[in-house]
Amino acid sequence: MLRHLLRTVNLFDTATSALFLCFLAACHARSGGGNELRGLVYYESNDPRSLDPALSTDVPTGEMVSLLFDGLTQFDPDGKLLPGLSDRWTADKRAQRYVFHVRSGVTFHDGHPFVAADVKRSFLRVLNPATHGGRVWPLLPIAGAQDYADGRALGVRGIELLGDSAVVFTLTQPLAVFPKFLAMPVAAIVPSSLAPDFGQRPIGTGPWRFVAWEHDDYLRFARNPSYWGGAPRAESLTVRIVPEPLTRAAEFLAGRLSVAEIPFGETMKWEHEHADWLHRKAALRVVYVALNNRRGPLRDPNVRRAINHAVNIPQILSTVWNSRGIAAAGSIPPALGGSDPTRRPYAYDTTEARRLLRAAGYPDGFAVQLWRSGTNVELGRVAQALQAQLSAVGIRVEIVSRDASSMREAARKGETDIALLDWWADYPDADNFLYPLFHSTSFGPGGNVSFYSDPVTDSLILTARRTVDQQAREALYRRIETRVFRAAPWIYLWFPIDLWAAQPSLDGWDVPVIFNGQRWIKAHPK
Repeated sequence: MLRHLLRTVNLFDTATSALFLCFLAACHARSGGGNELRGLVYYESNDPRSLDPALSTDVPTGEMVSLLFDGLTQFDPDGKLLPGLSDRWTADKRAQRYVFHVRSGVTFHDGHPFVAADVKRSFLRVLNPATHGGRVWPLLPIAGAQDYADGRALGVRGIELLGDSAVVFTLTQPLAVFPKFLAMPVAAIVPSSLAPDFGQRPIGTGPWRFVAWEHDDYLRFARNPSYWGGAPRAESLTVRIVPEPLTRAAEFLAGRLSVAEIPFGETMKWEHEHADWLHRKAALRVVYVALNNRRGPLRDPNVRRAINHAVNIPQILSTVWNSRGIAAAGSIPPALGGSDPTRRPYAYDTTEARRLLRAAGYPDGFAVQLWRSGTNVELGRVAQALQAQLSAVGIRVEIVSRDASSMREAARKGETDIALLDWWADYPDADNFLYPLFHSTSFGPGGNVSFYSDPVTDSLILTARRTVDQQAREALYRRIETRVFRAAPWIYLWFPIDLWAAQPSLDGWDVPVIFNGQRWIKAHPK
């Protein structure tokens, strides 16, 4: 999942903006002067598409939805699955039938009570072909959901109500991670009666209540004092729209943001000057190069292993990525269950790389095209480093720079030799780094742009998906990843480390590993 930057917005281009920033300076400064914040001020890089969960297709919308609404389940900042509007749930032994018991005593922001029927209505609304415009995939495992979304059925047979107290979901296939799907923003629960401007003035059950939205400028929220999970510690939360990373850093230093992600080019400066403010956390994200397993020399696993041995990952991490990453020995981020901390990355060994190339019949190397996004400066530098290092073993790399959408479309169609990419978690489970990226049914648009295909891997992934026991499922994940890693369908680069600064006056905030995992409930000025 990516943050897509829109045009830069000058926050001072209207009288409204100026008055708002004056309000921030006056109301958020501590008595006695200074720029320390009294309230909470976050930011987005661009305006949300909507505040309607059904239209949640981008990170800003997803993050705002998580403030205003609840799902049946939810994530904490570390990606742990927690109860939401369902206080407990059970699954059958096959992980195909789930019963979610709804929490009693919950009300929407307008005072209307939340009941089990709101769950069914919300999901049907998301799936309805006349209204849906979001990422409906979290609900498609439900039996009949795809037919309803395609207009081939009048209802969804896999959703049943057990009075006012529970909702039953029957799935088309076993899926042990289904409860995590229900923590996605598109699965948030909305009231039964919606105003025409619901996407602009939403009503949910979440910890924050909507106050105002000045498009391309800011959103304001007030705490929900009757929130079932306990009212937020702070009284209000403002979310500003600040597109440029360097502008965000400057606004943070001026005391006008509570937190800010540190730009890559500023890493050393911040580590030297403001080390005490910094928070690090390994992201649920992997940076990699997809090697098209169907094209030319790349069909041969020895060639793919040779390419991995020819790349000096620690050097690129240090010189290009400012050491903000962990060298990858697989696709599963180390923070997730199923990753194997004992597996070592491919060693940088040009002698071994040349030996493997000779064994594969390419003693003089070969030529390939490396596609990369022309809008990502950091990944552009990574591409240049890869080009230089691969040339040392005779692999002649031509860099093809395209806009991000064109590059990804070419990769999905199998038109690229190798493509420099990153993958962000939609939900915090190793399944999200195995099924989309390596199952043969996920070729192309599904995520498997290396076109890796192995019947044993396919079978193991499906077995893991229907394994309810967490430890057994994680053991399968490790087995799958070991098998895939040996086949080397990628150049395994690294797992990025997120680096954020938080104001010294801020308490109760942590870097979230998943985009909707930080709901600002515990955060407050000291």
